[in-house]
Amino acid sequence: MVEAGVPFVNVYDFRQQGQNWDAHFKNFNQHKTHLLPLADQTLSALLEDLETRGLLDSTIVLWMGEFGRSPRINKLAGRDHWPQCYPVLMAGGGIKRGYIHGASDKIGAYPDQGLCRPEDISATFYELLGIDPETEIRDKLGRPFPISKGRAIREVMI
Repeated sequence: MVEAGVPFVNVYDFRQQGQNWDAHFKNFNQHKTHLLPLADQTLSALLEDLETRGLLDSTIVLWMGEFGRSPRINKLAGRDHWPQCYPVLMAGGGIKRGYIHGASDKIGAYPDQGLCRPEDISATFYELLGIDPETEIRDKLGRPFPISKGRAIREVMI
């Protein structure tokens, strides 16, 4: 689709219908047998394919969820919702290769270095797309709203 000129492509993992990465029970088994092997295979294949076809430098890849998972294991051997800390993978389209930004504390509960908020991620991608993150749009009543309230994460950008 990227090769054909489609400007935005969204891929949603629905393999486990309703569970996906939301592993509230049997977390380790779900990750080992279903989630991680498929994610590892498909994400690496996508990046390699984009690179081989000369499209990685002009294609932004973002792999993330809407929040993280609790650092503690619950009574069902799962992990619950945890918005305070989670990983994000960014590649291509102006992102430094092999760069690691930030780190969590030793149990993965809270950011310890390089704190970034979801709005910083959106500001980064707007900037990479050539759109000023401080741009305002107006609703039907004419009220201004910023497209992002974040700041671009310059450290991850080339």
